[in-house]
Amino acid sequence: MRLLFIADGRSPIALNWIEYCLEQGDQVHLVSTFPCAPDPRLASLDFIPVAFSELKKPAAPQSAAPTRATKAIWGAAAVRWRMLARQWLGPLTLPRAATRLRPILQQAQPDLAHAMRIPYEGMLAALAMARLATPLLVSLWGNDFTLHAPSTPLMQHYTRQSLKRASALHADCRRDLRLAQTWGFDPSKPAIALPGGGGVQLDLFYPPAAPLSEPIVINPRGIRAYINNAAFFAAIPLVLQHQPQARFLCVGMAGEPQALRWLAQHQIAAQVELLPPQSRPQMAGLFRRARVAVSPGVHDGVPNTLLEAMACGCLPVAGDLESLREWITPAQNGLLINPNDPQSIAQGILQALEDDALYRRAIVQNAALIAERAEHGRVMQAAREFYRTLIYS
Repeated sequence: MRLLFIADGRSPIALNWIEYCLEQGDQVHLVSTFPCAPDPRLASLDFIPVAFSELKKPAAPQSAAPTRATKAIWGAAAVRWRMLARQWLGPLTLPRAATRLRPILQQAQPDLAHAMRIPYEGMLAALAMARLATPLLVSLWGNDFTLHAPSTPLMQHYTRQSLKRASALHADCRRDLRLAQTWGFDPSKPAIALPGGGGVQLDLFYPPAAPLSEPIVINPRGIRAYINNAAFFAAIPLVLQHQPQARFLCVGMAGEPQALRWLAQHQIAAQVELLPPQSRPQMAGLFRRARVAVSPGVHDGVPNTLLEAMACGCLPVAGDLESLREWITPAQNGLLINPNDPQSIAQGILQALEDDALYRRAIVQNAALIAERAEHGRVMQAAREFYRTLIYS
């Protein structure tokens, strides 16, 4: 198959899909909306900035702390302002970007174009492919509809345009396939729900040899506009009142001024370790050290880190969202909390640390659930069959 991905070429999600297709012998073209490292196996690689993505610097080494300039533009303090700027002004960059994408599509002549999220890859693809017959598959990410789509008039317009042009949809939860219809997607068109990252590699993400007793809690979500880390850090002293030996690992927060302020505000620096971004093998090792994984998401689909944590035996404590109820049954294989309420987060963490029966039951249930619904080989085989259906039907 000749496939053209329109994606953030740095994204582990996009790279998982691209890697699988390359391994299958497909001809793969990539149009990246962010600067990314080249892969000699790609048939072509083009960079088309959209929504000011050209301002994003290449990723620093995982052990490196962010520089002062990086913090100013991309750090926690600027997350909300950056998101607002992209929502209001980002759509204005789409017409020019679409003009650059059209000749690339015409030269590559793909059997299928796959845009991996609506803002801004799906929007870009829909605008560039308005008069092309090439099938367009659009992947939905967990906050495309709940956070971004309704944010500004132009975001609403381009979201609807993307769903009108899409030949098919892929989402990581059934909720988003339902919401897509309210934004104009034709329900008679093909759609599929599969884990967004292409599934969990069980040779890398697997439980520890024995259940853990040490009270270690991991927050793998980093600094994001839709993750309520302020409430999470406020919950830590409440946990420590009952579990003074508890320790907290916070990934992607090393050197972040806001995270350091939270530590000082709540006087918890001795109990919290702020870590830089981690590789996938490093994340697997951290998950196997932790008894509890916390995801205080306010907007979310089904985070890859949640599924990976479940595969590694962590008991998930996550925001009570419709999308997560597709994977977590409260008090059976995890706990759902109010991500805006530190007391609720603390209660969830404490129950996860203290309820041994729930913890041990969840290890078994989640291992079976991930193997059945999220194993990488099964997921990508289903995705590939979906590709074939779109191309050859």
